[in-house]
Amino acid sequence: MANYMYRTKYTRSGLAGLLKEGGTGRREALRQTVEGMGGKLEGFYYAMGDDDLILIADIPDEATAASLALNIAAAGALEVSTTVLLSPETIDEAVNKSVPYRLPGE
Repeated sequence: MANYMYRTKYTRSGLAGLLKEGGTGRREALRQTVEGMGGKLEGFYYAMGDDDLILIADIPDEATAASLALNIAAAGALEVSTTVLLSPETIDEAVNKSVPYRLPGE
C-alpha cells in the first residue's frame, strides 16, 4: 500500500452538507469510504487557505487511489487533487539507484 494526500475544496453543495453534518460527521463518512476501498484513513484535516480539507490515506494501489478521487469529485461536493506521498525509505532506495543520464551537450 502507498500513502496519498487528497487536497480538496468544498463546492457550494459540499459546504451545505458540512454545515448540516459537522466536521466529525464528514470525517466518519470519508473514513468509511476509504476503508470500504481497502484503505486506511491516516489523517483528516480542515484547512484555511488554498485547500478546505486534506486527507492522508494508505491506499492499496494506484487504481484504487484514482477511483476514490474520481468518484468523490464526481459526487459534486468536493474538488479533488491527489498527490502520491513517498516515505524516507523510498527516497533512500531512489538515491541508491544508478541513473544513466548525461547533461545536454556533454
